[in-house]
Amino acid sequence: MIQGDENLTTLRDLVRRGASMFNEAELFFGHGTDNALDEALQLVLHALHLDHSLPQSYLDAHLTSDERMQVLELFQQRIRERVPAAYLTGKAWFAGLEFDVSSDVLVPRSPIAELIEEQFSPWLEASGVNAVLDLCSGSGCIAIACAYAFPQAQVDAVDISEAALKIARANVDKHHLHERVTVITSDLFEQLPLRQYDLIVSNPPYVSSDEYRGLPPEYQHEPEIGLQAGDDGMDVVARILHEAAPFLAPGGIIIVEVGASADLLMARFPHIPFLWLEFDKGGDGVFLLTTEQLLDCRVGGACSQ
Repeated sequence: MIQGDENLTTLRDLVRRGASMFNEAELFFGHGTDNALDEALQLVLHALHLDHSLPQSYLDAHLTSDERMQVLELFQQRIRERVPAAYLTGKAWFAGLEFDVSSDVLVPRSPIAELIEEQFSPWLEASGVNAVLDLCSGSGCIAIACAYAFPQAQVDAVDISEAALKIARANVDKHHLHERVTVITSDLFEQLPLRQYDLIVSNPPYVSSDEYRGLPPEYQHEPEIGLQAGDDGMDVVARILHEAAPFLAPGGIIIVEVGASADLLMARFPHIPFLWLEFDKGGDGVFLLTTEQLLDCRVGGACSQ
């Protein structure tokens, strides 16, 4: 134990101590939290088997020496291994819902959560959404959140990684949605039976080779297949644009996240009229296309570049 740690008597003391340690170690935050205080609180609650709904007054509760040691050991692991907190706790939150996660899936953090909470208004009429496709589903968080947003819809969650889909299936069971969310192994559309969806959503890999090599160490714990997609990061997105149209119903929309690679996408496909969405809660690099725009781009050959 570090000298002086015996003076950390309450949960609040440990949260403050953890934040100081994390800032001193220059950790990267971006996997469910964006600051040292929130990350420290997440780890304190996990180590003590407490829920995030804990009343604020409990932060002044006193700890036993064993509890204090458990928390500090978890802090040290976060610093020593640079593992995102979500992998240490095995839990993450997306669109207000809790999900199980492991290093076989990306930590949920997409700004698409805000669109789901708003039922993709004004681009869709919620009552008319009966079929949703989540491509590159990973943990299944987008598919499951869409099932909550559209209670009448059937949702397909597609991914190429069997390890990721094992987590997705566990999350479907966790949320008791096995009758409405189907988990499918497929390389994008290749093994997917042809049907039309009112909404296709995807947070695919879109990191370029150069960008991937420069990412903070925390990202090295995530599956590379979920991040990197060729020299310019656009290999998977290009396939989605080329292959999606037959799977999108008339009047439907496709939403795809490309993050900081938006400029690379527009440079590769200068003739496609991407609509870049804005977010109140932060985030960017998410585009929308309609069925008609996708069909036009296929006819004109713009999707094949």
